[in-house]
Amino acid sequence: MDSHPIAPDIRAQIMDKLAAVEREHGVRVVYACESGSRGWGFASPDSDYDVRFIYVRPVREYLRIWPMRDVIEEVPGPVFDVNGWDLRKALQLLAKGNATLVEWLSSPVVYREDAALVARLRAASAQVYQPVRGFHHYLHMARGNYREYLQGEQVRAKKYLYVLRPLLAAQWSLRMRQAPPMRFESMVEAMVQDPAVLAEIADLLREKRAVAESDLMPRKPHLNAFIDASLAALANAAPVSEPPDLVVLDALLQDALLP
Repeated sequence: MDSHPIAPDIRAQIMDKLAAVEREHGVRVVYACESGSRGWGFASPDSDYDVRFIYVRPVREYLRIWPMRDVIEEVPGPVFDVNGWDLRKALQLLAKGNATLVEWLSSPVVYREDAALVARLRAASAQVYQPVRGFHHYLHMARGNYREYLQGEQVRAKKYLYVLRPLLAAQWSLRMRQAPPMRFESMVEAMVQDPAVLAEIADLLREKRAVAESDLMPRKPHLNAFIDASLAALANAAPVSEPPDLVVLDALLQDALLP
């Protein structure tokens, strides 16, 4: 069950914002989801809503000598952060091994979805996923966040999760050789066996879901030891994979735009 269901009034406001994006920019939103802590499953009471979407323009807009901007970004507010990518940009990033779009497509919180198109997009993303690039992306993120945020005696709960989530995603990419799920607890269930670490993660999630984003907590020794050992174990590791066949992405874009 979703630990943080979206309240009906909030969902209605988000749907209104997506409709306003379509009117203002002359696009069609084909997919919209929750990213960030609400998508990962560990939002605080004061967490904002990170709404991410994919859109398409009318075909004639793609037939210009100067390409149109392929990102739509609304000014972030205290409650909503709404932005999205053109479908072609999204597919280009998939071709480069970008992990962000893959995460969006596995979000447990979906606001808008062209079912047929998104089913093909999910299938294509799985087909072209590049475990090597995903592994290095998540490992780099885990190392950087650990070095920057978890060295003091008092830390923020969310910073632990900003290390643990990419760390487990790197392990997932290495072992499973496929894209990790967005939901954090799905990775915990698959990747963590130590009862002491599992208990501290469970405590951490309870605290994160109950306190404000800025609240501090004492560092957790079992988690720090687990992170240290995991980073050391991954230091010289990397999955092996063949370069993907990207023709599926061209076909998807063509079918999405042409009648």
